[in-house]
Amino acid sequence: MQIINQEALSQCIRDAVRAELQQHFKTGGRQPPDSEKLLSKQELSAELGVSLVTLTDWMKKGLPYLRLHKRVYFKKSEVLNAMQQTTKD
Repeated sequence: MQIINQEALSQCIRDAVRAELQQHFKTGGRQPPDSEKLLSKQELSAELGVSLVTLTDWMKKGLPYLRLHKRVYFKKSEVLNAMQQTTKD
């Protein structure tokens, strides 16, 4: 195990932050594609044109969702993939 002093650690942190900021500005401040916006139940039901009751039934049948505290969210790409798999089977 290597022990570094406080100044060396500070310099490493500064370099890492600088590199991340340069990458952020190089990409125009866009989020990476894997950080997809999460949709609420209301947003997804409106997007798919189904009722909240239908969406809840689909969740019980295996539609992928995320639970954050008491709220439920969906990744649109995961939902579409699950729906495509269901139609193929």
